[in-house]
Amino acid sequence: MSYITNTQDDDLVVLADQTTGAHIDPVILGHRLRHFRTEASLTLDDLAKKLGATASHLSMIENGKREPKVNLLSEAAELLGVTVADLLKPEAPSPRAALEISVEKAQRTKHWQTMGLPNIKVSSRIPTQVLEIIDGLNRELRRQHAEQAATPEEARRANVAMRKEQRERNNYYAELEQQAQQLLTAVGHDEGPLSYHSIADIADYLNFELRFISSLPHSTRSVTDLKNRIVFLADSRNPDHDPRSVALQALVSYVLGHGEPEDYKDFLRQRVSTNYVTAALLMPEKAVVKYLRRRKQERDIAIEDIRDAYSVSYESAAHRFTNLATHHLDITCHFQKVHESGVLHKAYENDGVNFPVDSIGAIEGQAACRYWTSREVFKTSDRFRPFNQYTDTVVGTFWCTAVVEPSQSSLFSLSVGIPFDEARWFRGAETAERSQSNCPDPTCCRTPSAELEAQWGGYAWPAARTNAHMLAAMPPGAFPGVDDVAVYEFLAAQEHLQQ
Repeated sequence: MSYITNTQDDDLVVLADQTTGAHIDPVILGHRLRHFRTEASLTLDDLAKKLGATASHLSMIENGKREPKVNLLSEAAELLGVTVADLLKPEAPSPRAALEISVEKAQRTKHWQTMGLPNIKVSSRIPTQVLEIIDGLNRELRRQHAEQAATPEEARRANVAMRKEQRERNNYYAELEQQAQQLLTAVGHDEGPLSYHSIADIADYLNFELRFISSLPHSTRSVTDLKNRIVFLADSRNPDHDPRSVALQALVSYVLGHGEPEDYKDFLRQRVSTNYVTAALLMPEKAVVKYLRRRKQERDIAIEDIRDAYSVSYESAAHRFTNLATHHLDITCHFQKVHESGVLHKAYENDGVNFPVDSIGAIEGQAACRYWTSREVFKTSDRFRPFNQYTDTVVGTFWCTAVVEPSQSSLFSLSVGIPFDEARWFRGAETAERSQSNCPDPTCCRTPSAELEAQWGGYAWPAARTNAHMLAAMPPGAFPGVDDVAVYEFLAAQEHLQQ
């Protein structure tokens, strides 16, 4: 058996089994060491003396607070009459140990810490029934916490906070750009579209296997087996999900060290940072900025050219533009994704545009003005070229470019806008299309005219098409909308097939 090690000193610290790539959990390793030590009828002091170590150091290892060095682990295995492989198995050595591990890990989570509870020193003196009660209470509290957090209002508040942070940073995250560049450098990718081969190289570099499979749980786009270091991807063609993006998102989540989200805010932050790094891999900062600066000089910036050059969706190209526009080009901007019904699904701005908001500042579910480019584009029949329009609003005039893209069941408009003075840098700035919006004044587009009111007031009774999700809480679970049972059963079945 060989190991991936940390080369900070001469005695290398064991991190993972290099043969399988399986992650070594220090808590489980510590319990297995304690289990075999107890079976050998040795005290901490006895084993420590035989190893030439201190009892306190050995105790830290058994409590999962320190990883053992290679030579110590090998010597301990020999003294206890077992193999190193026996110590490194990923299973708890007994049902009691599994319970102790669960309680110990619970105390290390943010959820436990935020409750202000004192830590319990888990030892053999604590009755099994007490540990079962603590473990059961913790699981129930986490379940209730997840239910309370999984509400539309909680999601909207998290989105408001995230959009505020993005505005303050001009949607540019230098630390995430650096993470992407390190991965690109590792596989020797300089510019141009990131190929499937390069993504496979990134997986190899991270010691992961990418495997397409037809039986992926329906609630997931990918499932990562951290034990055996396999990323399972859906073996199907979904126009909404680029396989390159899905594979990269799984790998990036690992690189960023994401764990089980503590709440929806944490889930959202993980998702945003994962998507950011994925976009930075597919559209590298250095190459895209070089291109945009040249096009700015030529007064010919076009979002669709980024889309075509890097083989990504228009939405991905538009998001990437907002990452780089202000930081590198000194251009403020805004982005909208609007459903064909007129409802805003996503938005970003740092140019002062007046998005419709509710009482807590959320834009999700609000109706975009009928006269904005994001709504007017649905009236055009030309879907090959972007629709460009100037819109006079109560906070100034904006030039916007928009396209319509289909999803599995609906149409969405995707638009990028900039203040009037910045339009000169963009292709399509010469458009004669112009409209006027007085929103949020309700007489702008949400109040029927006097003539229509006189003709139909009191005579219309529409049946609203209400989406079921509008009447329910956010999907429950640590990862909203994901069926944990199906995921675990899937992984267990895959592992069984490999044996």
